[in-house]
Amino acid sequence: MTSPRDISRSFRALYRRQFLQQAGLSVGGMALSTLAGQANAGETHFVPKAKRIIYLFMHGGPSQLDLLDYKPELRKQHGQELPASIRGEQRLTGMTSGQKSLPITASLFNFRQHGESGTWVSELLPQMGTIVDDICFVRSMHTEAINHDPAVTYLQTGHQQPGRPSFGSWLSYGLGTENNSLPAFVVMLSDGSAARPADPLYARLWGSGFLPSNHQGVALRSQGDPVLYLSNPNGLDRTARREQLDALAALNSKQFGRELDPEISTRITQYEMAFRMQASVPELTSMVGETKATFEAYGPESRQPGTFAANCLLARRMAERGVRFIQLYHRGWDQHYNLPSDLRLQCRDVDQPAAALIRDLKQRGLLDETLVIWGGEFGRTTYSQGKLEPTNYGRDHHGGCFTMWLAGGGIKPGVVHGETDDFCYNVIRDPVHVHDLNATLLHQLGLDHERLTYRFQGRNYRLTDVHGHVVQELLA
Repeated sequence: MTSPRDISRSFRALYRRQFLQQAGLSVGGMALSTLAGQANAGETHFVPKAKRIIYLFMHGGPSQLDLLDYKPELRKQHGQELPASIRGEQRLTGMTSGQKSLPITASLFNFRQHGESGTWVSELLPQMGTIVDDICFVRSMHTEAINHDPAVTYLQTGHQQPGRPSFGSWLSYGLGTENNSLPAFVVMLSDGSAARPADPLYARLWGSGFLPSNHQGVALRSQGDPVLYLSNPNGLDRTARREQLDALAALNSKQFGRELDPEISTRITQYEMAFRMQASVPELTSMVGETKATFEAYGPESRQPGTFAANCLLARRMAERGVRFIQLYHRGWDQHYNLPSDLRLQCRDVDQPAAALIRDLKQRGLLDETLVIWGGEFGRTTYSQGKLEPTNYGRDHHGGCFTMWLAGGGIKPGVVHGETDDFCYNVIRDPVHVHDLNATLLHQLGLDHERLTYRFQGRNYRLTDVHGHVVQELLA
């Protein structure tokens, strides 16, 4: 009869074989590569069009009707009741499901055509209008989620419930990094001028889920050290820190040999990355070498750490240095009320910096290999939330249709993809689901979304769950 001790040894041996097959390294080789700080570059499934992503995420849900999906005919029906046939069976949030009236609300803002493509853009985004010929607008985005947390989680992780790896973590896992002195995945947050403090962002949105924790995003701070504990404490110089880490690596390697827990090797990797970041991050975040013209291009707030403008400039610097996934969150887009005044403030924050980023990348020859995305987790309703006033209104969440734009990285420029109905409530042509978007983004980085998987709890997981297809019409 097999003893429990023999069974335990068998399981340990099996786990060891599985782990080494996945890692592709012996324990000794793993420790050596970790200590040497070698980049963990992965292999693509096919030739990539892009090397990295810059994701400009407008948290809260920008109003597509007031910004990028022009519906002039709505002015003729302004104030009339939204037909029940248009709303259909789509869910309403608890904030408007009890309203007795759902009055159609045309945009208060004027639109005009821009560029050779003649794309219609709101007066609130004049600088974005100057780059329409470099952009692919997707007006047919849609999602099942109608509340912020599940909707953001869905777009960023491929599932409405928390616990899955974020997009940046999947890229770090699949492709590794181009720069072994900086993280593969970096996150920066900025508060909008109309920020809604009730809409928090959780660190799990850039977490690694069930992937090894070295793939999680590193958040840069706008005050103090850019990364927590970046500076050595008083009395500890860099030589002493190096000796300390060498001793810890030796101890952790021994522990790994006993327990075969991959998180132990991850711990070594993270300590080594932190040591390298002590030299690389101060150089990255220093703006000393940037010209006056560059600051002027990104706008007056580009000199203020933590603003969206400053973060866009940092994103370009990260792209130059090979950071794989650069995530910018800009909060404050949840306009349930006071939309006209608040939307003006939000657009003023992002319009010039986002356009400057595209122009800057293009001028430096980086746009072709950098895929830039702009958008939020869903759109806004055609009808007004609450009372519709002559110069004021609000809009509720709407997942049935919304607009995002893509630029660079092998995406077709100067085009509009998809179409919504006359009420901007339903997609009527070329729908693009959340999973379709993520599948397309991965494709541009050379990854097949059906093959980029990780086995966990008995099944293979992927960013696009069991859905999604590459939208070929978006590709140049």
